[in-house]
Amino acid sequence: MGNIYRWEPEDNEFWEQSGKRIAYRNLWISIPSLLSGFAVWLYWGILTVQMINAGYDFKPEELFTLTAIAGLSGATLRIPSSFFIRFCGGRNTIFFTTTLLIIPAFFTGAALKDPTTPLWQYQLLALLSGIGGGNFASSMSNISFFFPKKKQGLALGLNAGLGNFGVTTMQILIPWIMTFAAFGSLSGDPTTLLTDSGTIIGKINAGTTTWVQNGGYVWLTLLLPLAVFSWFGMNNIATKEVTPTLPSFTKAAVMISIMIIIGLFTSAIGLWLILPESANGSGWQVPKDVALILVLLSTLFLLKSLPGAISKSLTHQYRIFKNKHTWIMSVIYTMTFGSFIGFSAAFPLAIQLIFGYKHIIVDGVMTHSTPNPAGPSALTYAWMAPFIGALVRPVGGWLGDKFGGSKVTQVCAAVMALSALGAAYYMAQAYESETPQEYFLPFFVLFLFLFTASGVANGSVFRSIAIIFPKSEAGPVLGWTSAVAAYGAFYIPMVFGEQIEMSTPDHALIGFAIFYIVCMLVNWFFYFRKDVEYYNP
Repeated sequence: MGNIYRWEPEDNEFWEQSGKRIAYRNLWISIPSLLSGFAVWLYWGILTVQMINAGYDFKPEELFTLTAIAGLSGATLRIPSSFFIRFCGGRNTIFFTTTLLIIPAFFTGAALKDPTTPLWQYQLLALLSGIGGGNFASSMSNISFFFPKKKQGLALGLNAGLGNFGVTTMQILIPWIMTFAAFGSLSGDPTTLLTDSGTIIGKINAGTTTWVQNGGYVWLTLLLPLAVFSWFGMNNIATKEVTPTLPSFTKAAVMISIMIIIGLFTSAIGLWLILPESANGSGWQVPKDVALILVLLSTLFLLKSLPGAISKSLTHQYRIFKNKHTWIMSVIYTMTFGSFIGFSAAFPLAIQLIFGYKHIIVDGVMTHSTPNPAGPSALTYAWMAPFIGALVRPVGGWLGDKFGGSKVTQVCAAVMALSALGAAYYMAQAYESETPQEYFLPFFVLFLFLFTASGVANGSVFRSIAIIFPKSEAGPVLGWTSAVAAYGAFYIPMVFGEQIEMSTPDHALIGFAIFYIVCMLVNWFFYFRKDVEYYNP
């Protein structure tokens, strides 16, 4: 049931008679599954804002660790996820990984029912929610096999683009669903807001009740039917080119579980090395960059140590690391998608902490804990930036085709650097003001420019990769660069948390602006100078 043993999408007769119907059915189930994965991966950015509003007893830097933990595990899990389709089959993979997301969604709701739930439980759930981030690699790989080459661009664009809208969907849906007992007895008792909150419609005043736990439970309404649809509506392509040795579902689930456990284990070790003892870490506070390299290398090593086809496939794909352009494009793509996904995770909490409080001097010391009734609601505004970033992604590919990928990337990098520096200026002014809301509008507009440029550059860099690398390497390079760039969902919230703890949040944006300038120089040196190997690809 659900297995296909002949699949020839390049054959027009086969495609028109049966292939098209099967391919689009798989795509329409894949899109909401990926959307739900993105939502569960990144919902900590919204949940932590409401936890602060409802008086959950955590420090801001502790809450930033939740978005960072989910970011790290989601990025790391993209590495093993790139192998799931070849070894386990498409339907087996999408059904099982979608079903796995029910675990963090349900238990996040259960944990949020009790404001005294300890931090370590939230950290464990954040680690598990990274499964949603890892699903991107397997979902894109699966859909690419269903469509002929002339239609892959549209199909993959729909899958990735609408999947990315899971961020916006989550940022709109969660604030609204928390305003009432949507799930009856499962919703449990509400919590009273201590500070103002909001939804897409507007502000909700302090003293109103909120069901923060609904932010976890709401995804069950999508994940449960999607699990059913993926099992009965999707297919495994059991051909030599896709899944040459299709295992039973039970064996596939075991293989996927082992590879996911490897990614979760290496992520957990990396986090333990980084985090302070107060946040359940080792206290050694190993530099983030060192820990990320250790996580990447250890994940690849442990996967390579697995017996059989996985090890052989990794050996074959390791050839991409001998090509210098793999590393160059990894850096440039991190600038684009890493910024989009990282700021999507950190933006709501940053708005809340910088503009939702008055910054006043008490006994000669600057404090940042007095609620600001005139402050903007993070839950009202935060969704707009990632919505624009996802919406303009196809525009980047079109502009790249018209003007050259590197030229578009160069302009976008400049816009990102200037926007980050401008936003840093207004952030610094707000963080020293009793009326920070006066600086919100220019800060917010500059962030919209930042997200727009990152979205456009997302598409232009993908276009460049397709030209720079031969077809045999383009797929693995795309998988690798998307995994590396996804670490932005870990790195950016961690940096914001650290800088807010030191009362210098603007330094985070200044550091990112410097990185964008470096990327401009790298892009110019390798792809935008005349007489280089690949000029303006």
